[in-house]
Amino acid sequence: MKPIYLDYAAATYIDPAVLRKITPYLKRNFGNPSSLHLPGRNAKMAIENSRTIIAGILGVESQEIIFTGSGTESDNLAIFGIARAHKNKGNHVIISKIEHKAVLEAAKKLRKEGFEITYLNVDSEGMVKLPEIKKALRKNTILVSIMYANNEIGTIQPISEISKIIRDFRKNNLFPVFHTDACQAAGALDLNIGKLGVDLMTLNSSKIYGPKGAGCLYVSKNINLESLIVGGGQERNIRAGTENTALIVGFSEALKLAEKLRKKESLRLKKLRNYFIKKFLKTIPDSRLNGHKEKRLPNNINISINEAEGESLMLMLDKNKIFASTGSACTSDSLEVSHVLLATGLSPELSHCSLRFTLGRKTAKSDIDCVLKILPEIVYKLRKISSFK
Repeated sequence: MKPIYLDYAAATYIDPAVLRKITPYLKRNFGNPSSLHLPGRNAKMAIENSRTIIAGILGVESQEIIFTGSGTESDNLAIFGIARAHKNKGNHVIISKIEHKAVLEAAKKLRKEGFEITYLNVDSEGMVKLPEIKKALRKNTILVSIMYANNEIGTIQPISEISKIIRDFRKNNLFPVFHTDACQAAGALDLNIGKLGVDLMTLNSSKIYGPKGAGCLYVSKNINLESLIVGGGQERNIRAGTENTALIVGFSEALKLAEKLRKKESLRLKKLRNYFIKKFLKTIPDSRLNGHKEKRLPNNINISINEAEGESLMLMLDKNKIFASTGSACTSDSLEVSHVLLATGLSPELSHCSLRFTLGRKTAKSDIDCVLKILPEIVYKLRKISSFK
């Protein structure tokens, strides 16, 4: 049996076209972008070209793109950078309860620094409640951070509606600013900043068939950030350290290709996703879909199977060369219940019985048929020995 990889939300392979673009910067064009000689200037030119490509996709100015080493670093830079740079303006931050750990842990650390954090509730499908945002906003609110699409349950938030609430509240003032983590949205949803209305946006490369170790933060030119990493003054003095030219070039190429394929590939994946969900819920009794039924990423299937522990399901699928996950890869070494599922009102017991399948460019209908053939037997075995009874 051939391996079936269904964990594209955790990581994607590098697209061959992206790899070809990267290779020269690993072999020949290895100059330091800060050097004034020809090899350095060539590297600098490649980075600035990549910045222009990404800015073009987002519909912003190239100077508003700051390259980082990951989506986590970009989230940290947004949360800490805004809060610490503008604490004289206010000390209140609003986030949702289903944010990525990169945002949640940053907020937790800010609390220790004296900031007030409001955690917004979500409904049973993982949608942020708009009236709660209006209610939570205060005169001392300096930052709102709500992710574009959830990495575990795939629910897509109404970012443009949220941004309108924030803009109406602040009127002609700069604060509060609005940040969104769009790492899972890239390649599936529209990233145009003008339409979304956000002030900061996080993206990374490893979710869009680019290399790991590259990310960026869009920062509106009107906004100042406090640096997390200081040193040589790279990236407009916001993120010091020698830029990794190869990874940045790969990131921009991957995003360009993802945007080109976005509509066609999203439609294909949505059909496969719906086929999987319909067959699964029909085949396996006492199971449920987590997340919004319609407003969800085209490749995301998060399911709970009563009396079948998620980690056991994942390991038994792994033995059959089917690779899925129980949630976010960033917390895969933890036995904690998913904070996302708990926030939707799912019980801790049922949250432990959850699996996430995420589809990608190499996923075919035959792969899904294979999973749906093997999974019911695994569920039957686990339910026979279940400790949840």
